[in-house]
Amino acid sequence: MIKNIIFDFDGVLVDSEMLVAKSFSKYLANRNINFTEKDFAIYAGKKTVQIIDELSNKFDIPNKKEFFEDIMDIANNIYSQELVPIIGAKEFITKNNYNFFIGSNSVKKRILFGLKKVKFDKFFDENNIFSFDMVKEPKPHPDVYLAAIKLHNLNKEETLIIEDSSVGVKAGAAAGVKVVGLTAGGHWHSERPTKELLDAGAYIVVSSYKSLLEKILNL
Repeated sequence: MIKNIIFDFDGVLVDSEMLVAKSFSKYLANRNINFTEKDFAIYAGKKTVQIIDELSNKFDIPNKKEFFEDIMDIANNIYSQELVPIIGAKEFITKNNYNFFIGSNSVKKRILFGLKKVKFDKFFDENNIFSFDMVKEPKPHPDVYLAAIKLHNLNKEETLIIEDSSVGVKAGAAAGVKVVGLTAGGHWHSERPTKELLDAGAYIVVSSYKSLLEKILNL
């Protein structure tokens, strides 16, 4: 029986992946580079510095430090104004009595701000929030999930990880925990194949929190 749920943050609890995509699209458009929000899908789940490194090489942008600083300014402005929860997330959290945790490739400060912004902060004890700046290696390495499991002595058989990206699914699977892929975020447009999550190691893929609850009850 599932007792513990570890959520990824971006794209699972808050609909932020499209905001990040919007930031990159805006930055690159100002440099006459066509990069749509749909194009960003393959980068979802990665650390911002990794995305900047890859896009700098792809589009021949020489100053990665300036690229990073500009993106953070744009992203933070959009994030603080437009961040909303994933549809169904609040109802799921408020109506179920699982032990809730977060394991994210974001930094803890940003997660705490985001939780407060969407009024989820009361549902997550700060000690139950694990971020990449707390561990040695980010996803797809399992470090952030293993840290949560170790600190709270979680039984892996009673634990479920909820992820929205192949990077995150790989991390959860590497931690030895069953992973459910969730495609409820705005970055999961109709043309994006969910097969990528299954190929990464997801046990199942669901499109909504309602479906998630139904599946959990049958695990």
